[in-house]
Amino acid sequence: MKVKAHIPNLFTFFNLTLGILAIISILGEAYTLSAILILVAAFMDRFDGQLARKLDVESELGKELDSLCDLISFGVAPAILIWSFQLVDIGAVGIVIIVLFAIAGAYRLARFNIMEFDGEYMGIPITASGGIVALMTLYSINYPTSIYFVSIMMLFLSYSMISKRIKLKKR
Repeated sequence: MKVKAHIPNLFTFFNLTLGILAIISILGEAYTLSAILILVAAFMDRFDGQLARKLDVESELGKELDSLCDLISFGVAPAILIWSFQLVDIGAVGIVIIVLFAIAGAYRLARFNIMEFDGEYMGIPITASGGIVALMTLYSINYPTSIYFVSIMMLFLSYSMISKRIKLKKR
């Protein structure tokens, strides 16, 4: 196998690395850094698939790796971030909300991996949902935000990832 076949996977692993660093940052209560790392991971995620297509090295392994890494960077890391920063204050309800977010993200990724792609996505991508959570956190750091608003947004994003009614065309 040629070296160029591994280049897109390096971007995917960098995405995962940023997601893990985001989680570690949360442990140190560095919420701004964590949110920025999630947003940079989203930027990197944009390139792995494009690069694989451009280099003509798309593979099932790459597709699966991308989904596994995306679950960490845009499902788990943002959920833990928003929980630690705000939803921890509402106890078990906050835990249920973030678990639903991660489950919805995993379901969306699995469904995407088994579907025949016809140019239309069902549900909003987990990358977008995780990015929105990171942006909400950055906003909330500077401007106090209602815990009820954050809770409703998390539930809305969870539903939006798995909804069959939301359809987006590929650009």
